[in-house]
Amino acid sequence: MRRTARTIAAITTAALIALAAGCGSTTESPQAEQTAAGFPVTVGSVTLEQRPERIVSLSPTATETLFAIDAGSQVVAADEFSNYPPEAPRTDLSGYQPNAESVATYQPDLVVVVDDLDGIVGQLSSLGIPTYVAPSATNLDDVYAQITDLGALTGHAAEAEALVNRMRDDIAKLIADLPQRDTPLTYYYELDNNYYSVTSNTFVGTLLSNAGLVNIADAAADSTDYPKLSAEVILNANPDLIFLADASCCGESAETVAARPGWGNLKAVTNGNVVELDSDIASRWGPRVVDLQRVIVEAAAQVPVG
Repeated sequence: MRRTARTIAAITTAALIALAAGCGSTTESPQAEQTAAGFPVTVGSVTLEQRPERIVSLSPTATETLFAIDAGSQVVAADEFSNYPPEAPRTDLSGYQPNAESVATYQPDLVVVVDDLDGIVGQLSSLGIPTYVAPSATNLDDVYAQITDLGALTGHAAEAEALVNRMRDDIAKLIADLPQRDTPLTYYYELDNNYYSVTSNTFVGTLLSNAGLVNIADAAADSTDYPKLSAEVILNANPDLIFLADASCCGESAETVAARPGWGNLKAVTNGNVVELDSDIASRWGPRVVDLQRVIVEAAAQVPVG
């Protein structure tokens, strides 16, 4: 999700492992047998004959997921925005303007992208490099499906399943612990200080709906799920909560919001319910979506009932 209207022959180490294994023994280890057992594998249009050992991720979300399912050691390069976890092999590769030749220099046996921008999938295919497309999620089921797919493609199906189960359980508990209200709370979600927002149809909108919150942008949106609201619309709606996705990236805060003309009298401002979000967590749909759901639930829970 973007912060405005919407805008985000391979050489593998397998040969070296086989060579090392041949020095002294021809018997496969239990781990090698387990790795081989899951392959070949087909996920969508991608078929891998053996476990990939040189993965290039052009998606910060995919990078987080790969490390969360214990496939991090197989990632040899990640795009310029893959800043989490800290040990991710971040490079100057671009996910927004992908270059097949640059990607190929890392000799990948699997590439993960968000979209088929500039025909990157076909370009990589012509070089014999399989590519998995992991588009922006629209709901939590999409998140779980992508984690499951990456688990299968990397030989970490069990780890992926365990991660999905933990995420499901954690989010279910967060939602179950919310206080019951006769009147639902309203919110304004800010993508940037031009007042671009999101509707409940977006991925982050579904997380806010999970917490029982009503989106003031839904009534104002026309043909887009990323509408630009006016200050007048926001002030008239007088939301109970304000979520700032432009806090850590763009310097917006509870203080800057309160300083806007007329905003100091909003309920969210006077009651201390302006929530500053980590922009990376707010814009990715990987394992840390649980952290985003927790922030949303905790913000809603602190508003007094009644």
